Amino acid sequence: MRVKNGSSHVGVDRLVRNIETGHFERALSALTAAGALVTAAEIYLEHDRASFGNPWMWAPVVLGPVGAVAGVAGFANKRMAKTLLPIASAAIVLNGLQGTYLHVRGVAQKPGGWRNARYNMEMGPPVVAPLMMTMVGGMGLLAAILRREQ
Repeated sequence: MRVKNGSSHVGVDRLVRNIETGHFERALSALTAAGALVTAAEIYLEHDRASFGNPWMWAPVVLGPVGAVAGVAGFANKRMAKTLLPIASAAIVLNGLQGTYLHVRGVAQKPGGWRNARYNMEMGPPVVAPLMMTMVGGMGLLAAILRREQ
């Protein structure tokens, strides 16, 4: 693809062009699907290590495959990208925020609470880890609002 001055789009210009033409929406839907699966697998391993002590630990494990299906559907079909993908992505974002709250609370419940923050953050639940799930949901929401290629 050539621009008026004869040079091709590269770097950020290419990304902006892909967003303008709608090519980025499908790619971001696919990235959401992949990110949801990878994140859910990691969460499963970490929550299994904690013996799924709180029933809410299952929520991100279940939402991962839901996000993956929604991402693949959004990649394949414009209607799914504008309906199923934002619903699944919003649920993932909300669950990530809930997980952040639960992890902060988990650190506070350790002996010494936040007064012993350095030790409790190392030995307790990872405070910022649920935000990784939130970012995956955010990618899906962004994909849902972007223009679709014609």
